[in-house]
Amino acid sequence: MNELGRPPEHALDGAEPDLELARAVAVEAAEAAGAMLRECSRGEFAIAAKGAAGDLATVLDREAETIIHERLRAAFPHHRIRGEEFGASGPAGRWEWVVDPLDGTNNIAIGMPNYVVGIALCADRHPTVGVVHDPVTERTWSALRGGGMRGPHGGQASRAREHNCDPGLTVAWTQGHRVGRHNLAARALKYVLDGVALRVLPLWAPLVSWSMIARGDIDGFLGYQAEDIDLPAGYLLAVESGVTVLTLDGELFDGRTGPTPCSFVAARPEHLGTLLSIVEAAAKLAPKLPAIRIPDPSR
Repeated sequence: MNELGRPPEHALDGAEPDLELARAVAVEAAEAAGAMLRECSRGEFAIAAKGAAGDLATVLDREAETIIHERLRAAFPHHRIRGEEFGASGPAGRWEWVVDPLDGTNNIAIGMPNYVVGIALCADRHPTVGVVHDPVTERTWSALRGGGMRGPHGGQASRAREHNCDPGLTVAWTQGHRVGRHNLAARALKYVLDGVALRVLPLWAPLVSWSMIARGDIDGFLGYQAEDIDLPAGYLLAVESGVTVLTLDGELFDGRTGPTPCSFVAARPEHLGTLLSIVEAAAKLAPKLPAIRIPDPSR
């Protein structure tokens, strides 16, 4: 509050917020949530199904979102906040925070420590600030639109390996929770991808994949009908580190959030042709795939 008792100008809806401040608030919020997740995920906690599409939720998801929500709301009271667990709150307007408090719940549920916290600030649905925090390694990556990606300890992020150290491609895969096993397009994409790439990583945590391609740990990332809750933070890290993101039709993907599931290929320029060739081959293959018939064990 200023001396007149009004919220600071950056907090007013429609006013241009201080993006460096927004990044700092988001980093602090993600790391606070991450500290709780790191500690509490070592113990026992209840796991419940969230819907009928195979997604899961835990008390950890909700507690992490509460921690983040409180910090964002205190700093930006007039911004809308949309989280995976509690939905949207605050006035509809130009500025919206998109929060994935625990990306990788399915991994935690089976005891696999492969999860992150993601927070993004969007302007008119376009990612503007992105933060991804890894509670296990206690590392954080962040980005501002047009300002590059920043790695742990405040330094600029750098690629983890050179292109020529591995003769084959390592590509991450994700699909939306509502994509069933009978979806021919998804089956064909996975079939061709598995035949072309040296390694395919279905990590069950898209933000982990986004941060890996942003760092240069993997060569590509292919998503099919993915939800947008974990899109903006990871997308911004990737493009600000030099990754190109396209639609499956080869058009530029702008990362806008929205209710429609999104499909994309993400890679550095030297690998884009290979990923688009995979998409093209899969489109030709899909109509030829046989139906999946699972025997009924009761008969």
